[in-house]
Amino acid sequence: MNENIVSKFLEGYSIEVTPRAASKIEDFSEVLPRNTRVYIAHIEGTPIEEMVETAKKIRTDGFSPMPHFPARIIKDNNTLSEWIKRYADEADVDEGLVIAGGSNKPYGDFDSSIQLIETELFDKSNFKRLHVAGHPEGNKDIDPHGANDNVNEALSWKNQFAKRTDAEMAIATQFCFESGPVIQWADELKNMGIDIPIHIGIAGPAKLQTLLKYSIECGVGASIKVLQKRAKDITKLLLPYEPESIITELAEYKMNNPDFNIEQVHFFPLGGVKQVTNFVTKFA
Repeated sequence: MNENIVSKFLEGYSIEVTPRAASKIEDFSEVLPRNTRVYIAHIEGTPIEEMVETAKKIRTDGFSPMPHFPARIIKDNNTLSEWIKRYADEADVDEGLVIAGGSNKPYGDFDSSIQLIETELFDKSNFKRLHVAGHPEGNKDIDPHGANDNVNEALSWKNQFAKRTDAEMAIATQFCFESGPVIQWADELKNMGIDIPIHIGIAGPAKLQTLLKYSIECGVGASIKVLQKRAKDITKLLLPYEPESIITELAEYKMNNPDFNIEQVHFFPLGGVKQVTNFVTKFA
């Protein structure tokens, strides 16, 4: 393995936290490289006050907060406008991840991330960057029959939006455990003319039981078999999983295919933020 290739691939990685996880970190500057983008997952039922306080803490510690805006839990334009204003005024937020969200049905007027973007409220509040969701192994909530038609149509719309506006955009994906499906998906998007940069979701080091639990909850696709196979190996059952294989394979593919559309890595720190930092440091 060429560690320089992996190190370059990991440069500028982002990471995701919940307000609860963030509250356990005294100072983000002690556990993350400077200027790391920190996504804040908005779990259904979390008060906006808690989200804004988390964004404020991340900004105060010297990092770029990127809160989630889940369409299905936002009641209406007024609520969205209030959220954007509070983030901007209280935590100097100027970027967000717009997603449909995991709720089975909308609480109010919004059902999709496109509807949030179409309000133009982010643009009016001078948001510089909007990220959207990507699903290398499909999304059964959006495409219940297994094809990616609806997801790809939505990404095509967002791609056109990025071209006709000055919005900086990226696709932040669900985490996967195999490089093959990721490479195939990314190349297929490019062949369809969708060239929004991809920030590939990677599950950080964690216990196998933890990863299996979150993978099932998040609807990870066929690549979950990597974990299931590992679970059958008694010699590996108690060892923490590390995403070395998938990252190495993606890094090598990127080296051999410079136009490959994966721009950077986005970590889901299921075993903790510090564990991700320690893992990345191994390749420095």
